[in-house]
Amino acid sequence: MLLFIDTADIAQIREAYSWGIVDGVTTNPTHIANTGKGFDEVLAEIFATVDGPISVESVSLDAENIVKEGRRIAALHENAVVKVPVTIEGLKAVKALAGEGIHTNVTLCFSPLQAFLAAKAGATYISPFIHRLDLAGHEGAGLIREIRQIYDNYGYKTQILAASIRSPRQVLDCALAGADVATMPMDMLKALYQHPMTDIGLDMFLNDWKRVPPSKLFAQAGK
Repeated sequence: MLLFIDTADIAQIREAYSWGIVDGVTTNPTHIANTGKGFDEVLAEIFATVDGPISVESVSLDAENIVKEGRRIAALHENAVVKVPVTIEGLKAVKALAGEGIHTNVTLCFSPLQAFLAAKAGATYISPFIHRLDLAGHEGAGLIREIRQIYDNYGYKTQILAASIRSPRQVLDCALAGADVATMPMDMLKALYQHPMTDIGLDMFLNDWKRVPPSKLFAQAGK
């Protein structure tokens, strides 16, 4: 499963990308507005930092203008992916953009039938919103499993991009359910590394190391 960071904060993106586990970025108008920078400046920094898919959201609601915005977004960089809502107009635009070889990320998905329609339209990614479903009393990971079965049944190539993730458990559930990608904020990426027993074990090893006679090997490595 690929991991994307969900933000437009270039400092966070640079740090997370330096860890070697981040494969792409998802943004939205809120993330970009929160940077306090211009749209073009933010995207230029992200494209220059991450060698992977970068999702950039269209803001129009009708197919004609979504397609126009999608073409402009795609022209920014070869890694650009156009985010489009799962509406009739949105999927009309996805069909047109896919016909031009432009990658799309169909967002705000809350049902397997929406995901089915997005795949038929030629979406590159479908983004089911996991945490929002959980909050509404549904099982977000269950939606991933249903989409996975539909796509596998019919050979659809659309990738399942699990979004709206707010806990490490949700990341695990999405991985077990067969998501192709999971996107999450910086704090969730950090949380994937954390376990109290890891900290306890590391402290124990380092304390025991203090009782070992000095090593020439490690002395040289520290120079």
